[in-house]
Amino acid sequence: MNYPNGKKGTSGKAAPDRRGAANQAFSNRGMTLEEDINDTNRYYLDMNMAIIHKKPTPLQIVKVNYPKRSAAVITEAYFKQASTTDYNGVYRNKYIDFEAKETKNKTLFPLANIHNHQVAHMRSVVEHGGICFLLIRFTVYQQTYLLPAEKLFKHWDDKLKGGRKSISYEQICQEGYIIPFQYKARIDYLAIIDKLYY
Repeated sequence: MNYPNGKKGTSGKAAPDRRGAANQAFSNRGMTLEEDINDTNRYYLDMNMAIIHKKPTPLQIVKVNYPKRSAAVITEAYFKQASTTDYNGVYRNKYIDFEAKETKNKTLFPLANIHNHQVAHMRSVVEHGGICFLLIRFTVYQQTYLLPAEKLFKHWDDKLKGGRKSISYEQICQEGYIIPFQYKARIDYLAIIDKLYY
């Protein structure tokens, strides 16, 4: 494609969506998954749709430097405990809990990106009737997928038995749900939750 100024455009080819849905818009390049989720959650809160927040990371502060009376700088700290998942809250009378991960890999999502204690926490949420899932962004394709926790458990258990240590992009396309990029709710994951659980 040539632009009016005579310069040639680049052909930003993305992998085809296996469900036949259109590829996501590239207007959000540079935004991280976390920024997109936080913007989406603010929209949900402003519209009184849901209350979902990023969980604070529990830190034990060890050393603080006071260069000025008005400014304190933490120079040493450590994690009090292993964190569970990234986000939690309430939507339509149900507890929501999820982890968000980005990968630059084109062909797979490494399970090393998730930890044992996180999977144990997710299992507990599901056992208690909560809605739990993983949001995975393939940054190369600018595609974000919702993978229900129950699908993740299958792959995790297989890994523990000596199976694959990753989930292929193809499997995520088949077992997950692509979340189209939008203007107001950047990644409207609640639209997928509505279809799956209500």
